[in-house]
Amino acid sequence: MTTSAHAQNTSATLSSNSETVHWPDTQYTKDIPTFNDVLGYSPGERISSHAQMLRYFEALERAAPERIKLIEYAKSWEGRTLFYAVLGSPSNLASLDEFASNMQKLANPDLHDNEQALIDTLPASVWLGYGVHGNEISSTDAAMFTAYHLLASPTQSTNQSILNNTLVFIDPLQNPDGRTRFTSRYYATVGMEHSADRQSAEHNEPWPNGRTNHYLFDMNRDWLAITQPETAGRIAAMNTYTPLVVIDLHEMGGDASYYFAPAAQPVNPHMTASQIENMGLIGENHGEHFDAFGFDYFTREIFDAFYPGYGDSWPTFYGASASTYEVGSSRGEVFRKRNGDIYTYADSVQKQFVASISTAEATAKHRKKLLKDFYDYQLSAIKAGNDTKQRYYVFSPEYDRAGAYKLARLMAKHGVRVEQATEPFKACSASYPSGTFIIDSAQPKGRFVTTTFSEQVDMSEAFIKEQERRRARHLHDEIYDVTGWSLPLMFNIDAQTCSRVSAKTQSVSDKLELRAKVTNPNADVAYIIPWGDMAAVNFLTMALRENVIVKSANEAFTLKGGKTYPAGSLIIEKRRNQNVNIQTLVTTLAEETGAIVDGVNSSWVIKGPSLGSGNTPELVTPKVAMAWGESTSVTSAGNTRFVIERQMGYPVTAINVADLSNADLSRYHVLILPHGYYQSALGESGASHINEWVSEGGVLVTMSGATKFIADADVLDVSREYAVRDSNDEPSPDKGRVSGTLISSHQALLDTIVNADSNPDYVAGVLANVAVDQEHWLTAGVKPNVVGLVGGSDIYTPIKLTSGHNLAWFKGEDKVLASGYLWEENKKQLAYKPFLIQQPVGNGMIIAFTQEPTFRAYMDGLNVMFANALFRAPAHTRTLR
Repeated sequence: MTTSAHAQNTSATLSSNSETVHWPDTQYTKDIPTFNDVLGYSPGERISSHAQMLRYFEALERAAPERIKLIEYAKSWEGRTLFYAVLGSPSNLASLDEFASNMQKLANPDLHDNEQALIDTLPASVWLGYGVHGNEISSTDAAMFTAYHLLASPTQSTNQSILNNTLVFIDPLQNPDGRTRFTSRYYATVGMEHSADRQSAEHNEPWPNGRTNHYLFDMNRDWLAITQPETAGRIAAMNTYTPLVVIDLHEMGGDASYYFAPAAQPVNPHMTASQIENMGLIGENHGEHFDAFGFDYFTREIFDAFYPGYGDSWPTFYGASASTYEVGSSRGEVFRKRNGDIYTYADSVQKQFVASISTAEATAKHRKKLLKDFYDYQLSAIKAGNDTKQRYYVFSPEYDRAGAYKLARLMAKHGVRVEQATEPFKACSASYPSGTFIIDSAQPKGRFVTTTFSEQVDMSEAFIKEQERRRARHLHDEIYDVTGWSLPLMFNIDAQTCSRVSAKTQSVSDKLELRAKVTNPNADVAYIIPWGDMAAVNFLTMALRENVIVKSANEAFTLKGGKTYPAGSLIIEKRRNQNVNIQTLVTTLAEETGAIVDGVNSSWVIKGPSLGSGNTPELVTPKVAMAWGESTSVTSAGNTRFVIERQMGYPVTAINVADLSNADLSRYHVLILPHGYYQSALGESGASHINEWVSEGGVLVTMSGATKFIADADVLDVSREYAVRDSNDEPSPDKGRVSGTLISSHQALLDTIVNADSNPDYVAGVLANVAVDQEHWLTAGVKPNVVGLVGGSDIYTPIKLTSGHNLAWFKGEDKVLASGYLWEENKKQLAYKPFLIQQPVGNGMIIAFTQEPTFRAYMDGLNVMFANALFRAPAHTRTLR
């Protein structure tokens, strides 16, 4: 306690030139507890933990229950409570349920009549989201003081306007697990006094840092796929109240000032002019306050509004006006800027607080405009859907039941109206079976449907022109994130568009169940589960964990009677599973996973490998390990583990990279190296150790940067390519002079200064078309064409036939791009280069993905390919395990 107190006193001394967290000319009442009353410190004096934050908000609710209400919306993976606080006048707060009902009427004008009158009476609403990145620390304490300020000074003129005209939703901590990781680590590093040195341990978090949640997801990118419980709960709440203004408060580098709207280019073309205008109005309000406080700020730089999966972009597609705020971070209690200024935690909390109050103030001021613009947004979305020839999106579960059902559920979670046909029907000259899903874009969330289901969403022509100009000058481009995100492409689901659909349907909810199909459960001989979707994958993992003996066919086969099963199909023979009630177990597993199971009374095969053939090997129950910790990409490690554990339902053992060089790997069948930077941690000896384990029968699965590591270490027989250049430049000789040259233009000068051994240009992230070999056991059940995400600058040579197999490769130059924006030079060079490589090594093998198949856990169309590497490959090694 003594050290902590001393550290706090030192921090206070260092921040003596800064004002404490405050709003000018404000008197606070005594009936609302202060930070000191509840927590024993002042706002900005200490970085509040999740537990302290929760305790303080509970104290506020006890003190003023008529003006603040706490509502839990989720539990984190580690069991921490996520909640939002709603603040307003007693009358507005008492009518919260009625408010939600009325907002639903405004949000769905096609289902209600004459609701425009609500615009005159309803309060506005603003949602302030804090701390989605757990190590962006200032916003949570700002959220706490924002709530205190509104409650303890209700008669202050600004607050009166806010509380009377607005419901303020405060989500004070979107990532409690990440913040807990940060705060516990931070205070563990503090010594006699806090250090302002950016080189200190206080300012340099160890892997995996506090940015991400338990499964190491960047949750500001999870709004599209909704993989995490924190995101799912937040979206459900926002769909209930549809707040008019939504703000996501972040931090950036400590030397920066403060960023708010207007946003940088590119802006998603499906956002409306009124939404952009409203964020400009709120930004102007901030400018006035920041000028009065003497705070520096900037707008229209760095942070764009293009990708629909951010916390500040997703709400725009139900009609909100939304934005990101970014404050320079102290990343601790005190920080020395490069110009020598001392910057404190209290400084950053103060700026976030001012921006929060300014946002609520502007929302109250523009109440009627925001409500009208919200209502008009819904009408215009419906009209836009009616006016397009691609009004309907239609996708059948015929070829991927699990994927189609998951996509339909996902859209329902987003609040999109999804229908399912109850009878077969025809549309646009095609026939569709019963069970087909139909999404009409002529609905209030039609713009969200369009931006997430269209194969291509274009950045503005002017923005693209500027990026190409910058590239020509060898300047970094300004593309901030992925440029392709089409959900049907990522799910590998064939979604057709149609101008008109007439079918008998029923509405789909986010609780839609994929029901099992079990035929002949009293089978005499075996049960066969067709391979090719995640229902079959989940069935397999559950069966293996129940010690069921399972075979898997390397090739398609046809049984007597004419039914054909695809390559990879699972075979459970009754005679091999007499130790359990296999009939009951198979039925139970089918019901839990939604898998298709056919009981058969004969094993007679008329085409393809017999059930007892060497081409139907018995699967191993694999023990799976993966690299973890320093040198792995935080998000790749987390995303990969999540896909295996939570989507496939199979446990993974995480092993620190530092231990892999000498770890006893003999107990594992599969080792995964997610994307990372392994050279310094493993080096030649680590690569050799892992390669020796592979040669003894192990399966090594690598992704992206890990594939680079084993290729550069000559373990994988491929090489990374330099960029293809037009010139015939060669490396300079050692002598001081070279042959003379003539430079005829400025462009020639720019071409001359490019190194002959430079990499291909970096790609932020696009969706690419991938062709798949259909004659190898590793691609069993995988469609001939899939879509993968391409990012970075690594392009690999194909592996030679003498060393292995290129099992999936990018399509040709004119077809490689599925969605997004890809440089022309990269299109040419990426064409026909490998995406999936298999290389036998002794008794084992290497399975190398040149990109990340588990990226953000939203590349669902690659899951079967990835599952084959984990669960089918060990059966093809030459060793007894």
